[in-house]
Amino acid sequence: MERMTRSVGMVLFDGFEVLDVFGPVELLSRLSEEYPITYVAPRAGAIRSSQGAEVIATETFETAGTPAIVMVPGGMGTRPLADDPEFLSRLSAWAGGAEIVASVCTGSALLAAAGLLGGYRATSNKRAFAWTSAHGDDVEWVAQARWVHDRDRWTSSGVAAGLDMTAALIGHFSGTDAAQTTAREIELEVHPDPNWDPFATYYGLA
Repeated sequence: MERMTRSVGMVLFDGFEVLDVFGPVELLSRLSEEYPITYVAPRAGAIRSSQGAEVIATETFETAGTPAIVMVPGGMGTRPLADDPEFLSRLSAWAGGAEIVASVCTGSALLAAAGLLGGYRATSNKRAFAWTSAHGDDVEWVAQARWVHDRDRWTSSGVAAGLDMTAALIGHFSGTDAAQTTAREIELEVHPDPNWDPFATYYGLA
């Protein structure tokens, strides 16, 4: 399998979920030459997570180049942004040209509201599934899925599921051995089946 560099644009916004960002970052950074990461936000500078940690966004949607992979986290900050036309327009204009557009948890609500999931299958956090799936047009929301890969869109279920999706994404581009090695290095037991989803049953969605 050809190994090539694919830049990653990790989106930040006030109220993002820490693990949605740094779970995938932990895995991708194990292959930093293949997946260089840039933190992008509506404004450059310190962006505060739901947990109170601040991360520095070095680029805005307007200053960042179009990356190969866009990844949008969830978190409580998605609630106001899903109804913010300016944010959604900026996100859509920047992310639309990426090779891959991905989300973790309720980040898929932002993708859907921005028009980036029309005609695609997608999933999200099961506890917030009713809210997320109310966004977007022509989105086939999949209630029972750890993650969904539909062509150039990848969406995961809640928070920790982003690690499984990212491992699958690495496997897709860099090969199974690379995905297994990165997971082993951080002692992560990956769920490789995208349909494994006990939380859909727990929350009465399946």
